[in-house]
Amino acid sequence: MLAERGIDVSYETIRRWILKFGPAISANVRSRRVQPSGTWHLDEVFVRIGGKRTYLWRAVDDEGEVLEVLAQSRRNKRSALKLMRKLLKKQGYIPDMIVTDKLGSYSAALRDLGLKHLHVTGGRLNNRAEVSHQPTRRRERRMGRFKSPGSMQRFLSVHDAIYNQFTLQRHLISRSTFRQMRANAFAEWREIVAT
Repeated sequence: MLAERGIDVSYETIRRWILKFGPAISANVRSRRVQPSGTWHLDEVFVRIGGKRTYLWRAVDDEGEVLEVLAQSRRNKRSALKLMRKLLKKQGYIPDMIVTDKLGSYSAALRDLGLKHLHVTGGRLNNRAEVSHQPTRRRERRMGRFKSPGSMQRFLSVHDAIYNQFTLQRHLISRSTFRQMRANAFAEWREIVAT
């Protein structure tokens, strides 16, 4: 878009813009989103950063919208609690169901929060969360590894908000409806970045 207008910028300039304006834009995008569905899917995956394992904890709703992302050095109850507290605070309501894999940290954290009765595990129930890691993995392969847990957290918190804005469930709707929804998403995007 910039090259079209005869503006030449370096990658470093774009990186600085993202650091400066990204959080404000993603907060604006999040404030306009409708309340997510009542079923939350939680999952964690490890990412190598500087030869060390860092765990990326992610929460998505039934429709695949990313609710929260958290980078932690451990995969334990404390990390699971941190994700859930952050998620509950940001969303402002308790879901109808929380779906996870069979990691014991989730059960322990939900027990501490008094939400154990909402916990569901099993088979392929958590595929929605497992699939939500794919854009991150693609970015990792294409751009190289993340340099630090902080840079991963910053990038993903901005990326996921914007990703939610433009990702539509194509297979569930007709082509004309998809075009209309995409046009609405772009119109809303233009409004967001103008403010």
